[in-house]
Amino acid sequence: MELTDKVDSAMSASRVWDVLAAARASYRSEVSPHYDEVFWEVAGRVEVAGCLGKADIAALMVWKRLSARTRWVTDLMSLPDVAVRMATAEAVRAVRGTETSRGQAAGAGRAALVDLPGFHKGDALASAVLTAAAPARMAVYDRRVQQALDSLDLTLTATPGRYGRYMSLLEQLLEQGGHQAEGWTCRDLDTALYWIGGSWPTT
Repeated sequence: MELTDKVDSAMSASRVWDVLAAARASYRSEVSPHYDEVFWEVAGRVEVAGCLGKADIAALMVWKRLSARTRWVTDLMSLPDVAVRMATAEAVRAVRGTETSRGQAAGAGRAALVDLPGFHKGDALASAVLTAAAPARMAVYDRRVQQALDSLDLTLTATPGRYGRYMSLLEQLLEQGGHQAEGWTCRDLDTALYWIGGSWPTT
């Protein structure tokens, strides 16, 4: 497994959590409380339906501010909605399963999406879909999160299986956080990391 087995290489575990807590507080104070309404609306539909359709994925694209002017969007929209729902239903089942670790569930969920257009590579949109499917367990990954991990000396490589390793890393952070991690979820971690990745000072 290519994630770090310690959180205190160049920065102590306590310092990492100080930075995370400050970033989460800043995110909450500066980002509109209404910003995530689209995400939670999609998550509510997934909770009932057990899958995501093309309209749900389109909504998450807007929420993540991803460009729709790419070939894969045309390919995805050209698929029957039932085919998209079959693939996402498998992914939903995978990430909701509690018999495996977060990392294993995340890896299985990511694998279930890989044949859909737009999900062959990269984890930003896939992680948004999987987090909407299991918001209490999963977390969003993107370029800013990666920049934050790098700045905190937390190793996450781009080799295949990255999303599963990412969720294992977040789970490890929560386990090692002690009292500083009380009340935190993986979703809290990803918003803090997102904020750090937007140039939050770590030194």
